[in-house]
Amino acid sequence: MQSISRRQFLASTVAAGAAGVVLPLINPRAVQAASPTVIRADTRVIEVAGRAAKVFGLVQPDGTHGLVTSAANDFQVRLENALNAPTLIHWHGLTPPFGQDGVPDLPQPLLQPGQSYDYSFPVATPGTHWMHAHTLQEQQLLAAPLVVTDPAEAGADEQPLVVLFHDFSFKTPEELLAGLTGSAPASGAGGMAGHSMSGMSGMDMQGMSDGQGMAMPMDVNDIQYDAYLANDRTLDDPQVFAVERNGTVRLRLINGATATGFWIDTGSIEGEAIAVDGNPVTPVRGRRFPLAMGQRLDIRLRVPDEAGAWPILALREGSVERAGFVLATRGGAVKRIAPVGDQATAAFDLAFESSLVAAKPLAVASADRNQAVEIGGTMQGYSWTLNGRTWGDHQPIAVRKGERIELILRNASMMGHPMHLHGHHFQVVAIDGRRFAGAVRDTVWLPPMREVTVAFDAANPGTWAFHCHHLYHMATGMMTVVDYAA
Repeated sequence: MQSISRRQFLASTVAAGAAGVVLPLINPRAVQAASPTVIRADTRVIEVAGRAAKVFGLVQPDGTHGLVTSAANDFQVRLENALNAPTLIHWHGLTPPFGQDGVPDLPQPLLQPGQSYDYSFPVATPGTHWMHAHTLQEQQLLAAPLVVTDPAEAGADEQPLVVLFHDFSFKTPEELLAGLTGSAPASGAGGMAGHSMSGMSGMDMQGMSDGQGMAMPMDVNDIQYDAYLANDRTLDDPQVFAVERNGTVRLRLINGATATGFWIDTGSIEGEAIAVDGNPVTPVRGRRFPLAMGQRLDIRLRVPDEAGAWPILALREGSVERAGFVLATRGGAVKRIAPVGDQATAAFDLAFESSLVAAKPLAVASADRNQAVEIGGTMQGYSWTLNGRTWGDHQPIAVRKGERIELILRNASMMGHPMHLHGHHFQVVAIDGRRFAGAVRDTVWLPPMREVTVAFDAANPGTWAFHCHHLYHMATGMMTVVDYAA
């Protein structure tokens, strides 16, 4: 591999920063929420594979992409729609009151071009979260980090680095969806409640590669993307983070991809997973960790006490493509990294999930209500269901305030599904019937033909989305609601 200097890479990082990449949050100052922080949904231009790509973004007036705030503050944000299409943003990982969750028609309508909306609610719990459109616009990078810092960790001797992963196509999401379903691409602002198909009109993009179904016993990936990004960048020009020799780094990693899971590979540096979906866990040491769509992972690692550069890679599940970034000390030479590896990675399993123990578990309690949820669907016809139904014909999951609820999630399909519940955090309490006090999360991975049971306390009244976080599975029906009024 050709070696280039850290200075050259850092220079290119600064230049790209002016073009609007997601910047590292190395020493984030918590936003003092005396007045709303303006976050604007707007267009921007990035470079992908040597081509200019017009994408969306969520930026503050000073160009900051996303938001860092403190758990000591309220969440006070003014969302402005500067796009030429309707949009709305979901605050993934937060537990706002019903009406401020950012899901179209649950109950908030889409923001029309030029409109704004003020959100205000307590944050309370720190963690690594993110914000994203609950529409097909998510595919075109309408997403950003949302990090809530812990005031108790203000003096921690560690360097936080925030990285948002994404999958990228030069095709519009409507074209990708049409390639999966065999239908003509949709246009205009029509769409189903909860996952509107709107928002791409006026976006000028030209397609390259086709989406394809994987004709295998297990379907791991169903779209072949043009690129895989870490903070808007491919491995042709990765972001290089300057780190200190023997320093402690906290990676706050967010899988914002719409249809791609990644194995996080820390290479020669052993890391320890300390939080999942913003919730602390008993540390788990390792060098490779699964990260499904919508999930977040905090990894703490110690930089070697020497000059050097260490790639941290995101390896596409079941394939050879990869994204990533580099940690480099002063004097460390950064070598070029191929965007394709030599060997395909394995499909996700539940080994990592089985090893997780919540540092702050739910109170021990018996379930007041158990609900089985069968996850179904096939690549043929591209229809994805919950309990045999698609969105619009869905059966709500009825709960009452104060109940302990257990959802027994059974995946009867041949694809894995990251299942996400809005408005709550749940705890993994069983895998294939084996009970244990697992991680507290908001998004859990369900491999084919496996069963995961999650428990949550019904303490946030409303009608909350519960869906697969594979964008195109959700868009073709894999969604219902947890309904306190049902």
